[in-house]
Amino acid sequence: MNHQLSDLTAEGLRSFVAEQLERSRDRTVQLTDAVDTDDLIRQHSKLMSPLVWDYAHIGNQEELWLVRDVGGRDPVRQDIDELYDAFMHARADRPSLPLLSPTETRQYVVEVRDKVLDVLDHVKFGGDRELVDNGFAFGMIVQHEQQHDETMLATHQLRTGAPVLDAPGPPPGRRLAKAEVLVPGGVFEMGTSIEPWALDNERPAHAVHVDPYVIDTAPVSNGDYLEFVTGGGYQDPQWWSEAGWAHVQKASLVAPRFWEREDGHWVRTRFGHRELLPLDEPVMHVCFYEAEAYAKWAGKRLPTEEEWEFAARFDPATGRTRRFPWGDESPGPQHANLGQRHLRPAPIGAYPAGASPLGVEQLIGDVWEWTSSDFKPYPGFRAFPYDEYSLVFFGNDYKMLRGGSFGTDEIVARGTFRNWDYPIRRQIFAGFRCARTPTPEELPR
Repeated sequence: MNHQLSDLTAEGLRSFVAEQLERSRDRTVQLTDAVDTDDLIRQHSKLMSPLVWDYAHIGNQEELWLVRDVGGRDPVRQDIDELYDAFMHARADRPSLPLLSPTETRQYVVEVRDKVLDVLDHVKFGGDRELVDNGFAFGMIVQHEQQHDETMLATHQLRTGAPVLDAPGPPPGRRLAKAEVLVPGGVFEMGTSIEPWALDNERPAHAVHVDPYVIDTAPVSNGDYLEFVTGGGYQDPQWWSEAGWAHVQKASLVAPRFWEREDGHWVRTRFGHRELLPLDEPVMHVCFYEAEAYAKWAGKRLPTEEEWEFAARFDPATGRTRRFPWGDESPGPQHANLGQRHLRPAPIGAYPAGASPLGVEQLIGDVWEWTSSDFKPYPGFRAFPYDEYSLVFFGNDYKMLRGGSFGTDEIVARGTFRNWDYPIRRQIFAGFRCARTPTPEELPR
């Protein structure tokens, strides 16, 4: 998708929306049909909902926004609204609710989708309804489903038992010419006011000044992070913030989640497969505190959210802010590792076509990247179409993640997309890259 979406005819937009709805549902079905009924209703971690809750929640949000609000149609199952309201029940409590069975859930989402497609056939885009301008409500629901698909993929990582998901491997990596890149700094346009399906916290576009900084050319690899682990990084409080060190001790952290020592080797578990730790892949399943500690150990720091987006979108040769590191073209398989195409991060250097003008690579896809920033609204922020998407989360409790992972869909992985989570979270597909302030000798004269 690009901002030419607004140039489509009404029929062209209908066709595009239908295609995205179908693509998202195909992925949801794949993730839920891959497991048996017991695995669908089981809670694989208190951090996650049962897969069957996510599935019905996807349908319920689609009903609320597209059937009832956009379409003005009668409710399909108003009696289940509270069960699938994410704010009404904590994830840990959801298995005890009288949830729809897997069979009922599948019937429900099919019935909702049939009505949605009928609404889509008759809706008039634009006019005085901001909710349907450029198909926004449909785009919001497509992205909601894809975000829950990534959540369900994380649940698959947490389940035990034989592997049920499969995908081909990613392209090979390559040695990068430089480990770091000097970013000259300057003023750029952060956020967006023109992406038709951008969500409220990405808006509005606003000018931001960034001082010069140095940023890693690629995310920190497993091999790099292993040096921190074997060098005693988890046993030395000097690398950790006060909150980070308290968490390390409370949670007994000794390595990234899913890493283990076995017969003198480091192995990891990935979607049921136990494998030798691939040293050339980006490190994953680390929390913010682990990323912060590694950066300090390496003599660096985490980038701010502004620095991350500047590196991902600004072209110093033209002074223009791009949609993506490689330009304005939507992500293709040559640019980035997205959409669970490979079920793992790609090796460092696997996507030269996805590099930024300054040569920063793998900013989109592979792993979400922790930044040092808290989740704050942009100047001029306006909650739309409801407070509970962003407004209620603003503050110091959440840290920002940018760029998307191998499990993020291309419809979500914009250069402006903002993700957030608690700094202790490790079940998400998150890694990081480091930044630092340049020395006087490194600055251009």
